[in-house]
Amino acid sequence: MKGAEKVHFFDIHPMNLMKSLSMALELTVNGMSTHHWRTALIADCIAKELKLEEIERQEVVYAALIHDIGAVSNWEERKLLRTMDDSKRIYLHAEEGYELLLLSKRFEKLAKPIRYHHDNWCGGNPSGLAGDKIPLASRIIHLADRIEVSIYPGTYIFDQKNKILDYVDEKSGTAFDPNLVDAFNQCAKSEAFWLDLINPNYKEVFFSSLDVYGSISYTLGDVTEIADIFSIIIDKTSRYTAKHSRGVAEVAAYLAKKAGFSPSEVKEMRIAGLLHDLGKLAIPNEILEKPEKLTEEEYLLIKQHTYYTYRILQGIDNFEKIAQWAAYHHETLDGTGYPFRISEDSLSLGSKILAVADVFTALTEDRPYRESLSEEKVKDIMGKMAKYRRLDKQIIDLLFEHYQDARAFI
Repeated sequence: MKGAEKVHFFDIHPMNLMKSLSMALELTVNGMSTHHWRTALIADCIAKELKLEEIERQEVVYAALIHDIGAVSNWEERKLLRTMDDSKRIYLHAEEGYELLLLSKRFEKLAKPIRYHHDNWCGGNPSGLAGDKIPLASRIIHLADRIEVSIYPGTYIFDQKNKILDYVDEKSGTAFDPNLVDAFNQCAKSEAFWLDLINPNYKEVFFSSLDVYGSISYTLGDVTEIADIFSIIIDKTSRYTAKHSRGVAEVAAYLAKKAGFSPSEVKEMRIAGLLHDLGKLAIPNEILEKPEKLTEEEYLLIKQHTYYTYRILQGIDNFEKIAQWAAYHHETLDGTGYPFRISEDSLSLGSKILAVADVFTALTEDRPYRESLSEEKVKDIMGKMAKYRRLDKQIIDLLFEHYQDARAFI
């Protein structure tokens, strides 16, 4: 078996990366929400009014695009953050987001702005910070976030403009930095500002306007650190799959190595494994946690996850191969898989490997409702899947040849 061409690093436009990761945080059962990109748009306008340096403005926008990263695993928490709730509970996800971002050298500079993005200007915060001791980026995101949450869908934007302005002015000096409120009021004078917020077509224009630095080289290590963060988020969506993404990643990487993939391709396979269930962020916790048989409607929701995995990852420069490996793990050799109904001839070896790794990991990991299956049972199930052309027999044979080594990764 042969692997693909050797790749050592990725040339990625940072805005494309941030846009794709932000999309993952916006996933809902009905498609995409708008909270993060609209918060970023408001924050960017305030930053421009303050005449921040370009690099500072970029940092504000990047942090705004993923500011709720610490809450995305929990749907109840996500609902809370779309309200005007200001209880102490609202700080928990900010701390969790901070801890997650410290796991990546590329993202650690965004950790502090996100940690304090619910801190009130007047103090009384768990951090003990107040006033200009709160990082400027955090203060901007706090104001932008609360403005965005104040916008009610279904109500014409200019019919609620004055109510939003009154709310912001009322909170000036307590929740919000008065200087930032003044900057926002300048933004709010423009009708275009409000119309941009409700124009879905403006989203891409906004992102394009921010892509001023061109591509940057990310090493495989950089990308793996980012993928690790998102695998933690993905696996926290359900206690049934607490370490699933990591298990799939390790088994897939092991099989890729045994199949003759180059060292860099093996690392790419691990990244694909870490991200293969990224689209599950669109599935409510109660469906992922349901131990009983899913209804037809619930199963259709589950089947969406690989579609979203692919669409999110394909937006990152030079990620097409990883996107396919990650997203095609429910495609089958007979063409009856989902969501793209791809047949054997169009499935790469990497996609076939990850599909086998996914099934093997699911069968051999402990779940709250059952213990891991025995070797005999696993081989019986996967053997039948090969017989009926659900999985690739050669890869299954390779797995069974090294069963105990692969089992050690789970």
